[in-house]
Amino acid sequence: MATLPVEILYGLYLGLLAGIIPALVSGSLGFIFKYFTGVTVPGLGVVVLATAIAGINGGLMGLLEESVKSSPRILTAAVVVMMLSLWAHSQGDKLGANMPRRFSLSGLRKRTLSAEVVDFVGGVGKVTITPTGPVRDMEGYPPLPADLRETLSEGSWALPADLPLSELETRLTERLKTEYDLADVAVSLDSRARAQITAAPPTSGLSRRVPTGKRAVSVQTLVPTGCARGDDLTLLTEAGRTAGTLLSADSGGGKGSKADSGSDKPTATDGGTDDESVPAPTTAPTTTGGEGRITVAVPRPAASDLLGVDWARVMIQSRGTRREFELVSLLRRSGKRFRKLTVAADGPLAGTTIGEASIRDSYDVAVMSVRKAPVEGATEQERRWVFAPRGSTELAAGDELFVVGRRQALDSFAEVVA
Repeated sequence: MATLPVEILYGLYLGLLAGIIPALVSGSLGFIFKYFTGVTVPGLGVVVLATAIAGINGGLMGLLEESVKSSPRILTAAVVVMMLSLWAHSQGDKLGANMPRRFSLSGLRKRTLSAEVVDFVGGVGKVTITPTGPVRDMEGYPPLPADLRETLSEGSWALPADLPLSELETRLTERLKTEYDLADVAVSLDSRARAQITAAPPTSGLSRRVPTGKRAVSVQTLVPTGCARGDDLTLLTEAGRTAGTLLSADSGGGKGSKADSGSDKPTATDGGTDDESVPAPTTAPTTTGGEGRITVAVPRPAASDLLGVDWARVMIQSRGTRREFELVSLLRRSGKRFRKLTVAADGPLAGTTIGEASIRDSYDVAVMSVRKAPVEGATEQERRWVFAPRGSTELAAGDELFVVGRRQALDSFAEVVA
């Protein structure tokens, strides 16, 4: 007869050996019940089930060896089996509670931004994107200039943190194209908001900004302070009034625009080199005012009249208040978000109307606008965006929707519809 410590060791060994299968069964039951029904299996039921399963194995061992039934190792093994089963059940219950009910590859893509890189400013999450590694040249384009490559490598850009990585990449791409006039950009982000940038240098300058059907003309004028590229203006000359769009401006005696100090006195420095080169701006440059020249895009008939003008007066036109921006800000402050979706052919919306689908009641989202899918022979007028569509608006596969709602409701609606 073995001593008590040896019997306890035997009991621990038998308990671990016989408790593997009961623990797996208990953990699986805990996960299944919690995930599908939201109900937690009582601990007493888990203990009874695990003991019954382990008892089958213990009974077989008792038939093979009579000394097993009368030794303390049986009690020790039973305690070990119950403890293993309760632990496995608690882990399965936690897994069933934390695992998302609906997930997809696109959903996993949207949740890959690490929370450690998000900064909250005024209750709004911001993420600062910085380049990682060298800025690479895009195949098929000339190499980037050294100064532009250095500017991109040392830059940083702040964007909203509540956007998926794909949307952040799209916004950063458009921002780089706008700020640096790049011909093409490809951006890849990781979970730490580090960007791998592949860029192509500008293929042209002014000609890329002239709209189709217009001509660029430069005139001498008194440049207003604060003008920026894209401002709408009116030129007053002896020939009359001409409306145009500002493409570029040089004010303050030709010393630059935004960076010009307006003084001929050299700037005193506290070290470094006297480099007069101005780095590429990261925001839209504006004029400092004064006599100078501006380049405007005007219609073709007006271009010939302006070429013979020595001096013109400039009036900047007001664009007014953009009510749509105020509406977006109001909805965002109330926790609402916008999303653009495409109706899938096998989705529940294809072949129904907005009223029949009960989108607002069923999905807790509202359809702001609808654009029909491209059909052979359809005109642009037929494919225009329809705002505030009625409930009788029919939806078909390929139709584009702008919907608004809370983020959770939009995620659920996107999983079902698109």
